[in-house]
Amino acid sequence: MTLPDFQLDPRLVRRRAERAAAGYASVDTLAREISRRMGERLDYIRIEPRRILDLGCGPGADLAAFAERYPGVPRIAVDSAAAMLAQARGEEKGLLKRLMRFGKPADPDFICADANALPLARASVSLAWSNLMLQWLHDPLPALKEIHRVLEVGGVLMFSTFGPDTLKELRAALPPSDAEHLHRFIDMHDLGDALVGAGFSDPVMDMEMLTVTYTRLDDLFHDLRASGSTNAALNRPHGLVGKNHWAALRANYDQLRRDGRLPATVEVVYGHAWKAAPKVMEDGRAIVRFERKPG
Repeated sequence: MTLPDFQLDPRLVRRRAERAAAGYASVDTLAREISRRMGERLDYIRIEPRRILDLGCGPGADLAAFAERYPGVPRIAVDSAAAMLAQARGEEKGLLKRLMRFGKPADPDFICADANALPLARASVSLAWSNLMLQWLHDPLPALKEIHRVLEVGGVLMFSTFGPDTLKELRAALPPSDAEHLHRFIDMHDLGDALVGAGFSDPVMDMEMLTVTYTRLDDLFHDLRASGSTNAALNRPHGLVGKNHWAALRANYDQLRRDGRLPATVEVVYGHAWKAAPKVMEDGRAIVRFERKPG
């Protein structure tokens, strides 16, 4: 499932993540809050994982929570940006120092890989966790199929991503243009369809709107650049835009100012789904299960 006429440049996405890695922790307040809210949702899911996959782990900020929530359970940290994994290794060393008096947690495996081609064995993971990664795929279906493949039967995927109303103020303030000035985001219902298409069962989706405010529009732009979250569409503008374009954008956006602050809406989509026992074999033959009657 893809957005019409929207394609991302995956190499550009990776390069920007590489550049953002060293300073990402200074602008990850939103990602940390979303992770916290995902953790609250995980509290209601009954699972005792044998192995955990953090897909799109970034600088590894979620790894510590898994070590504390599931002591001793092996963790696999995967990201397509090597610089992000380098930061994650540094974060893990800090975690070891903090937890040394309580016993050393199992060291994570750090793997630099594409979400569409995970170098993991089939049915090798119990819990797949992905915080704000799926929006960097213009088609999430291949990655969801890979996650389904590496999950064991009874395993669960939990994820967050951004929905189409994210940065709606900025989108509305942009002067008309044929170029793709802003990233597009996939609707929650389409993501639910993609989960079913990937083979997941019982998908549960919900959404909430968060509002971040800024004193200056340049502060919003700074956060987007510093987190590697600027537009990576193939048909993005490749040259400098004119002064009139920027002046019109700033004037349009400033009309939204309230109490000295400029709003930036973030639509956060949360989802989780299970890997059920298969009903057909890979060659299409039906699977018939016989169970012994009690007694």
